[in-house]
Amino acid sequence: MKPENFPLLPHWPGVKVFCTTRDGGVSVAPYNSLNLGDHVGDSPQAVFHNRQWLAEQLQQRPVFMRQVHGSVVAQLHHDTPDGQLADACFTVERGLACTIMVADCLPVLFHHPAKKVVAAAHAGWRGLAGAAGQAGVLEAVQETLQGLGAMQDLRVWLGPCIGPTAFEVGEDVRQAFIAHDPLAASAFHAKGDAKYLCDLAQLARQRLAQWPGVKVEGNDSTPSWCTFSHASVFFSYRRDGVTGRFATGIGLLE
Repeated sequence: MKPENFPLLPHWPGVKVFCTTRDGGVSVAPYNSLNLGDHVGDSPQAVFHNRQWLAEQLQQRPVFMRQVHGSVVAQLHHDTPDGQLADACFTVERGLACTIMVADCLPVLFHHPAKKVVAAAHAGWRGLAGAAGQAGVLEAVQETLQGLGAMQDLRVWLGPCIGPTAFEVGEDVRQAFIAHDPLAASAFHAKGDAKYLCDLAQLARQRLAQWPGVKVEGNDSTPSWCTFSHASVFFSYRRDGVTGRFATGIGLLE
């Protein structure tokens, strides 16, 4: 059963925003059916068909990256191949969709209407926290957009991810975020044996709240956004182990 009223996509003029579910493709179990990940053991022919189907639905080319939980931001052009190593991307060109594959991590989409730029980021806990002493993936996107003069009046949408009742982490994850901001402690709730339930979307919202003039929409940490809890709608690595990937993305229309 699908979460009520999902996907709650933003209504941003001038762009196409999408979030796929498990429905619509040709992959067989355990990747059934719209698996868009080419790195999870699914048939290459099925993944190719699924990606072609998505491109036809969008009337744009979704550009798929090789995501490694890092903070590299790639600029997309029409000749950019799939598989570039990056965990975030941006473009000012029409006909392309900045695309993020997930199965529990948090996808984050960006749009600056005046500068006509769109971006997307893959924010698992490692990418969101950043390596020791280094900025995370959201800060890397922020630096890129600042360089384009695209911060004031920036729009941000948080997509579905593993929710705060399902994402169990250790003390190392908690400390990685608290080292960056002590207020991050409020996103962790003790479960015993040095384990915590972590609110990934809250951690992202806390960081984005420090960006001046930015409007954040989407995932508010309520149950309808939880990938782990909706097996018929979302792929979830934490829940299933071997599974597919769904995608969120954004592309310019004008």
